[in-house]
Amino acid sequence: MLNVIIAIVVIILLTIGIVWLIDKFVPSKIKPVINILLWGLIIYLGYITFMSVYKEIQFNQLKVKRYAVVIERLIDVRDTQLAYKEVKGEYADSFDKLISFIDVDSVPITQRRDTLILDEERTRAFGGVETMKTITLIDTLDHWFVKDSIFRGSDRYKNMADVGVGKEGSKFTLQAGKIEDIPVFEASVEKAIILDDQEKYLIEKEKQVVSVDGVNGPKLSVGSMEEVNTTGNWPKNYSKKQ
Repeated sequence: MLNVIIAIVVIILLTIGIVWLIDKFVPSKIKPVINILLWGLIIYLGYITFMSVYKEIQFNQLKVKRYAVVIERLIDVRDTQLAYKEVKGEYADSFDKLISFIDVDSVPITQRRDTLILDEERTRAFGGVETMKTITLIDTLDHWFVKDSIFRGSDRYKNMADVGVGKEGSKFTLQAGKIEDIPVFEASVEKAIILDDQEKYLIEKEKQVVSVDGVNGPKLSVGSMEEVNTTGNWPKNYSKKQ
C-alpha cells in the first residue's frame, strides 16, 4: 500500500512538472486543452490516493467492530468450556454438547476440609494403640447453573456456534483433546470469514499482522490444541473481558 501511494504521489509531481513545461514551451493555442487534460489527471490521481488511504481507515474501523463481536462470543465459549471441564473432567468437542450442558447441568460449589480418623491398619500393626490419619473431605455446598451465571438469563448460548458477523451462516471451528493427558480445546474462526465482504488485498494484509496491539495470524481463536492454554490470541484493547 505504501509503495502504491508513493508511486501515485511521484506521478502527480511529474504531471505538475509537465504542466509547467507545457506552459513554458507549448504553443498557446493548444495549451488550454492539454492543461485541462493534465489537471484532470492530477485530480484523478489525487482521488485515488485519498481513497486508498480512506479505504484502509474504514477497513480498520470495521475490523475492530467485528472482532469485538467475535471475541465476546469466543469468551462465552471459553467460560462454558471451563465450567464443562469442571463437571465432566474434559472439554466438549462439539457445540451441541456445550449447549446441552448449559440447558441441563450445574456446577457444584464445594468446600475442602481436613479431618482426623482412626487408621485401622496401623492401629492393628501397633498392637491396638490407636493411630490417627488425616483425610480430606470435599463437601458439596450448593450448585450454580451456567445459564444463570455466565449468560444471566440470556438465551444467546443457543447460537454459540455462530460467528455472528462476516460471511453469512459461518460457524466457529471447535476442537478438543489432550496433551500428555491434560485436556485442551480450541475455538476459532478465520479472519477471511469475519471480513468476507472487504477488499481481498486488505484481508490478506490483515492475515499477516504481527503486532503487540493487533490480532496476529490468520484467525481469531481461544484456547489451543498445541499447548495448555485457555486464553485468546487478541490483545487486551479488543475486549473489556479477558
